[in-house]
Amino acid sequence: MSIESKGKVAFIGLGVMGYPMAGYLQQKGYQVCVYNRTAAKATAWVNQFGGSQASTPALAAAEASLVFLCVGNDDDVRSVVYGDDGVLASLQPGSVLIDHTTASAELARELSAACETKQIGFLDAPVSGGQAGAENGVLTVMLGGQPSAFDQAETAIMSYSRCAKLLGPAGSGQLTKMVNQICIAGVVQGLAEALNFAQNAGLDGAAVVEVISQGAASSWQMQNRYKTMLNGKYDFGFAVDWMRKDLGIALNEARKNGSHLPLTALVDQFYSEVQQMGGGRWDTSSLLKRFTR
Repeated sequence: MSIESKGKVAFIGLGVMGYPMAGYLQQKGYQVCVYNRTAAKATAWVNQFGGSQASTPALAAAEASLVFLCVGNDDDVRSVVYGDDGVLASLQPGSVLIDHTTASAELARELSAACETKQIGFLDAPVSGGQAGAENGVLTVMLGGQPSAFDQAETAIMSYSRCAKLLGPAGSGQLTKMVNQICIAGVVQGLAEALNFAQNAGLDGAAVVEVISQGAASSWQMQNRYKTMLNGKYDFGFAVDWMRKDLGIALNEARKNGSHLPLTALVDQFYSEVQQMGGGRWDTSSLLKRFTR
């Protein structure tokens, strides 16, 4: 049975997150045109999901009602938004630009203002859930922007999400993602210390977690990472390099708003040690490796 078309949208950036996210949009009936800096990745996506590809972000965004971005950092976002080949060169009034990149709140406000001059809606929309969440279509999306833009884009965003919430004006999504990463950093460090303690005490770490995960100590990280941590397996998941980028954004924002993040700063230093061990692409749970090297 064919799926009724929901109109043309564009997806810019087909990394480990964007590739499956764009796929869900196509599967839900949107006519997706993709752009990726490495064109072969876009070709592979089209071969797998259908849709179409374009040679520039502007061509991908032409006639699209919604344009999604999922690239690396602030500079990467600017490179696909501005200029003759950027999405703003072809987006029409009444369309909405949705940025899923984890970037700065300052960039979100900048993009919102740039879109407003062209009567284009904007949403900063970083996600949580990692590669597995993207592949399974169960991401959590934290959004900032105007309610009208959110109303226009919500159905499409829910194609690959289980939760999407508008949290305030432009920048609010990025600020919430910073809160998310601050929480994760502390939890993973605590879990690493606890597992190391259990092993040094002669306990069966797996048996210990099976018990304490049923009580107040439980967390997503504990439930999903303790086995791989105890087995020293880290070649998957959300990379340390990405986490350091995110924590750097949070620490910079804290300096601006007067927040004190001593634990976050410390864990960021611990992640730098993991990078020096060659673990930049290891999962963030690799903090335990500092104790066992």
